[in-house]
Amino acid sequence: MHETLERWSTRRAFILAVTGAAVGLGNIWRFPYITGENGGAAFLVLYVAFVLLLGLPVMMAEIMIGRAGRRSPMQSLGHLAARSGASRHWRWLGLFGAATVFCILSFYSVVSGWSIEFLVAAINGDFRGASAADIGAGFDAFLADPARLTFNHSLFLAMTLLVVAAGVAKGLERLNNLLMPLLYLLLVLLAGYAATTEGFGVALGWLFLPDFSALTPLVVMHAMGHAFFTLAVGACALMAYGAYMPDHQSLPRAVGAVAVLDVAVALLAGIAIFSVVFSQGLDPGEGPGLMFVTLPIAFAELPWGALWLSVFFLLLLLATWTSSINLAEPMVATLQGWGLRRGLATAVVGVAVWSLGMLSVFSFSSLAETRVLFGMNPFELVSTIPPEVFLPLGGLLIAIFAAWVMPEEAARYALDVGPGGFRLWRGVVRWVAIPLTLVVLVAGLS
Repeated sequence: MHETLERWSTRRAFILAVTGAAVGLGNIWRFPYITGENGGAAFLVLYVAFVLLLGLPVMMAEIMIGRAGRRSPMQSLGHLAARSGASRHWRWLGLFGAATVFCILSFYSVVSGWSIEFLVAAINGDFRGASAADIGAGFDAFLADPARLTFNHSLFLAMTLLVVAAGVAKGLERLNNLLMPLLYLLLVLLAGYAATTEGFGVALGWLFLPDFSALTPLVVMHAMGHAFFTLAVGACALMAYGAYMPDHQSLPRAVGAVAVLDVAVALLAGIAIFSVVFSQGLDPGEGPGLMFVTLPIAFAELPWGALWLSVFFLLLLLATWTSSINLAEPMVATLQGWGLRRGLATAVVGVAVWSLGMLSVFSFSSLAETRVLFGMNPFELVSTIPPEVFLPLGGLLIAIFAAWVMPEEAARYALDVGPGGFRLWRGVVRWVAIPLTLVVLVAGLS
């Protein structure tokens, strides 16, 4: 396959696209509850440190490979491996990445569909005056209703694939240019509202005044794993975006901007969520139910709560939408590398992802007690193994390929930081990021 002719039209478009890929459930759903479970500020300090030492170097490696290859992930890896005299079997890493995002998008679409249901419920004021027991029972009833889950899963997936089918310039770029500024506007509005609540000061102290005595090896592992997960690295998805990167853009500056924007989303979401939670005297360590049970309870008791809860679920929907597009793109790019037109490739991906996602839909009802592997039902399996095992394994192999295998001149050109900057990056990847990624992988396997 020849080099792709598609490019992001501007440097800003590339940064917004990669930020849209990174910002999603990891920032707005997973970050608040995992921070709540792991002691607040001490976890936050570790998370930011691991973003710098682990997430950013591997993210740069992944984008760099795509930029140097200017092809689909599978084709780029094979082309660069051939240039360096290495085995062309490295191209199968691109297929492994596509399989990883295939599994992840199947459950991601189902969970993201929940935000559609809750957005409509919040707009309708369904949570106003409801007790905690009523809201919890309502959530359980929703999960047990495969027809409602199927509708939301199908709608969300259709929203995603319609954008991907339109291509880089007309689809992905236009949507990111519109939605990412809107997402940050909604976040700032929510944080501004949080500043008016009684729990705002408590939330700031809890998030930004660390108590390092609360740290345990498990908290360190969670911080390391979340830093890896939140930047969307390890599945060759950013490799696909790197292939469309403008020729004269600084990769380190772009990735640095993405990291700042990504962490800012997590912090603003945390401030907004924990201010509301503390205002109502609720537990910040409620786990995954924090988003869909605890928050509706908390907002229901606050002035203008229904409005701000609607804003929050709109924010969640926008974030998961831009992120899911990133998950679909490498699969479509891989099929395009095999000769399929973009429209047909998108349709094939859509049917396959929807079908696998139906196993997750029924995992809350008829398949709830079905144990597929490791004592897990289908939803538990695809929402655990790919993010916790496949992503770190993919990230490890990407880092090894970028730092040890691909031609040095191609790496230098794609990274574009000068001799000293290249040596620093390669040293950090070889001796810091790769060992840390290996630790994340071992933890996921244990």
